[in-house]
Amino acid sequence: MPFIDLTAVPPIRPVPGCTLRTPYGEHLMLSYLEMEPGAEVPWHHHPHEQGGVLLKGRLQLSIGEETRVVEAGSLFLIPPNVPHRAVAVDGPAVVLDVFSPIREDYAELTNKYIPPVM
Repeated sequence: MPFIDLTAVPPIRPVPGCTLRTPYGEHLMLSYLEMEPGAEVPWHHHPHEQGGVLLKGRLQLSIGEETRVVEAGSLFLIPPNVPHRAVAVDGPAVVLDVFSPIREDYAELTNKYIPPVM
C-alpha cells in the first residue's frame, strides 16, 4: 500500500466535530485529522510519540504546559505520555499527524486515549 486513497480509509470520529483517517504500516501511522470550527480534541496522553503539521486553518495547541495558536505550516512534536489538546479556532482545520509506534486503538478503528467531550 505505497499510495493511499484517503476516501478508501474508514473514518474514526473520536469526538464531535473531528474525523480522522489513519493508514499505517508496520511501525508508523499517519493520521489525517479534519476538525470543524470550534472542535476540540480534549486533554489526553498516550505512550506513542507524535509529530504533526497543521495543513490548513488555525489551532490553539497545548503541549504539556505550553499553549500557542499555530497557523498552517506549523510543525510540532509530542513526546510519549505528554498531555496535549487542540482546538480549531476561526474556522476548520486539517492536521497530518504521525505516530510511532502505530496506535493500536486507531488500527482497530476505535479510540482508547481521547476522553469524550462533555
